[in-house]
Amino acid sequence: MVMEIVCPAGTPAALRAAVKAGAHTIYCGFADETNARNFPGLNFDRTEMREGIAFAHFHGAKVLVAINTFPRAGDEAIWHRAVGDAESCGADAVILADIGLLDHAARSHPGLRRHVSVQAAAANADMINLYAVEFGIRRVVLPRVLSVPEIAAINAETEVETEVFVFGGLCVMAEGRCSLSSYATGQSPNMNGACSPAEHVEYNDQAGVLSARLGGFTIHRAAPGESAPYPTLCKGCFSAGDKSGHLFEDPVSLNAEHLIPQLQKAGVTALKIEGRQRSRSYVAQVVRNFRAAVDAADAGLPMPEGMMAQLSEGQSSTAGAYRKTWR
Repeated sequence: MVMEIVCPAGTPAALRAAVKAGAHTIYCGFADETNARNFPGLNFDRTEMREGIAFAHFHGAKVLVAINTFPRAGDEAIWHRAVGDAESCGADAVILADIGLLDHAARSHPGLRRHVSVQAAAANADMINLYAVEFGIRRVVLPRVLSVPEIAAINAETEVETEVFVFGGLCVMAEGRCSLSSYATGQSPNMNGACSPAEHVEYNDQAGVLSARLGGFTIHRAAPGESAPYPTLCKGCFSAGDKSGHLFEDPVSLNAEHLIPQLQKAGVTALKIEGRQRSRSYVAQVVRNFRAAVDAADAGLPMPEGMMAQLSEGQSSTAGAYRKTWR
């Protein structure tokens, strides 16, 4: 069975580019706080979502709607409405993290396919099977802390489909639970939808040195001629004791392209690409490359080499926890 390529789309243009490039499935979200990529200028209003899903379906692709933040007490109706709107727009599934929202979707929208978001951090078969029994979930997006043998062991103990990340950004925290950004901005990524909210970002030029700041904290300083990165706390440069540099996480991308045959053998259903904030040209190129790799794996042919090197953050990459090697 060919593994499904699940591709990000932060805009209608990116969705169309992904479909044309050969993505089997697109995931996207509404332009509000129900979506864990809640950045200005990204995401879909209801009309755009309906039209995007119709376009994907016309070309034989599916669309998953991520409603993967955690509702605020008293404001659950915002999230409930998003689930209903996803169904009415024709979504093939919703991606949910909150147990209360999963329960609502199972009771109020029983015909709508439900996936468990990586934000739920479901990392063992017992937890996954509980979601299946209680809420009828059909797929789980596994957190990026598991090795390939651990994924194979999970698949041996559950009938729930598994989806794993194979390319894009990494997070050093338990998925979406960033205490660093919550401390700096006062906003929870799980509830507000962004680990580095744009309204908390500022850049200051000090004698030619450009400082990138988040919530009043300096995250990175760029020398004259260098570009200052977007201030994401886990990828900032800091000094601690006698060490300085990227103390939490290096600015590299996850790239598991060479592990596709092993993931296929481990029983993985779908390969997920991170990057809803990326451009449509980036999305199209990533999809084309991974589609070639998946088709090669299905045909028993050698994996294409070095497809993604130029698309990795800092043009460097890591296999992350798949290899379980830590510095």
